[in-house]
Amino acid sequence: MADQVAASVDEASRVRRQYLESEQRFRALLESLPKVAVQGYDRHRRVIYWNEASTHLYGYTAEEVCGRALEELIIPDDMRDGLIAAHRAWIEEGQEIPAEELELRHRSGELVPVFSHHVMLNEHTDEPLMFCVDVDLSEQKQAHRELDFARRFDRLTQLPNREYFEEQLAAAVKDAQAQGMLLVLVYLDIDRFVEVNDTLGYQEGDRLLLQLATRLDQGLRCTDLMSRASGDEFLLAFPGIAGEEDIPRLVLKVQQVLRSPFALEEASRKLTACLGVSVFPTNGESAAELIRSADVAKNRAKLKGRGEVVYFDQRLHDELLYQHRLSDRLERAVEAGELMLHYQPQVSAASGRLENLEALLRWYPADGPPVSPTEFIPLAERSGLIHRIGDWVMEEACRQRAAWRKAGLEVGRIDINFSGSQMNSPDLFARLDECLERFALGPRDIGLELTENVLIDADQRVLEGLQRLYHRGFRIAIDDFGTGYSSLSYLKRFPVTALKIDRAFVRDAPTQPEDRAIMEATVFIGHRLGLEVVAEGVEDLEQLTLIREMRCDLVQGFYFFAPMAPGEIERLVIGMSATPSGLSS
Repeated sequence: MADQVAASVDEASRVRRQYLESEQRFRALLESLPKVAVQGYDRHRRVIYWNEASTHLYGYTAEEVCGRALEELIIPDDMRDGLIAAHRAWIEEGQEIPAEELELRHRSGELVPVFSHHVMLNEHTDEPLMFCVDVDLSEQKQAHRELDFARRFDRLTQLPNREYFEEQLAAAVKDAQAQGMLLVLVYLDIDRFVEVNDTLGYQEGDRLLLQLATRLDQGLRCTDLMSRASGDEFLLAFPGIAGEEDIPRLVLKVQQVLRSPFALEEASRKLTACLGVSVFPTNGESAAELIRSADVAKNRAKLKGRGEVVYFDQRLHDELLYQHRLSDRLERAVEAGELMLHYQPQVSAASGRLENLEALLRWYPADGPPVSPTEFIPLAERSGLIHRIGDWVMEEACRQRAAWRKAGLEVGRIDINFSGSQMNSPDLFARLDECLERFALGPRDIGLELTENVLIDADQRVLEGLQRLYHRGFRIAIDDFGTGYSSLSYLKRFPVTALKIDRAFVRDAPTQPEDRAIMEATVFIGHRLGLEVVAEGVEDLEQLTLIREMRCDLVQGFYFFAPMAPGEIERLVIGMSATPSGLSS
């Protein structure tokens, strides 16, 4: 019997020792988790364990919480009854508390997001212990909030981005529909904003955008919406508009924001912007349709010039669709060989002798009538096709000039028109030199024609390239002179050899003293600067007589010759060779 008692005592000691060792290992495990908050509670939810991570997470020290009830410390008021009931159900009925994300209360009263897991020890004894293991989710929640903000808002201006704005606009459209009211959408695009970034730097550009956003926001009602749609574009929506007569007032309010200069670090700067306006329900019954319509109107405003306002109508949409289709056809036209060059002679104003030719692009689609250059060349500029087309024109003009020289035809020089987009191409001059070298052509064979605006906008690289051509003897003419900046002071700065007076002055000079005076001044100053002067668009004898009186050098126009196909030019040159006196009309 004594042996049995001794054995029982030994067994009890062994079990107690194992329990103590297990408890020590458990506590050691808890202490080894410095970033995981662990708390222990007795059957009355009083704190029996509180590690350092719990202090960091909830703000209480272990000494402060020891013996206090869980619900008095970190449980929000609206969770207390539920927590007590759940704890009792686990102790009395064995219903475990599921792990879940919670927001528990910090000592300061702020809520702390955690993932909380619960473990019950001594579950079937009179002294059950509950341990809560809480993982701080604050960083994850903050990252999620920041990601959500970045998804919906613009970083610089803190305004809704285009996607989130469209969601807001969709809700506003539904309200407008329910109320039977109009909604006005304004698409604002800052004119030539890229120049601000290029000249002043992106920091100043951002400063300007912030000022503009602030000004626009100050003029909005609480129901109005605004977004930074892209780098220099803003969208503004005005719901609850009673009648169309109120729309111009809203647009004027947006325009007035731009009237005062914007303060930058070293100077102030004035801005203009083009506005496109669409109206619900006339121009679209959904947010996406309204934005698209305002975008179309805005793009048309930009084509008209700085500070323009365009209201959307269906004709704009139809025209845009037509332009898209025409652009696709034009791209195929380059590959299908539907483009060709015609050549218009420039003749001596005094003798009528053929001096030079201007290469003019023509498009003859295989599946329809010819398309006017005034229609497809601006389209090529906007679509970027102008680079491919310009290279083709340069190649074809050089090829044709070499062919005529080989045939012994004295056609003079062929002048090629270059657009601003082409001049901005970094390797244009290298391609031109390569083309000239391949066909063995020089300054007497090929010339350049540029508009005033191309020269004014040219950067240093372009001007240096033109200077090199100028010093090699190439003719560089300003086309449509008088329709751009029209400042004669520019002539001494740019490497030009000729002026081409725009046809509008030639047309009206016989009857309009102002146009005649401008022509006379242009011819006089051009000659004093050593420049050749060409009159474009001469169509009748009265105009020719006036031009001769002014001692213009060359004449170009229908009075002598319309643009002609290469074969017609060949017959003309052969015919003129047989009549040495030329055309002295």
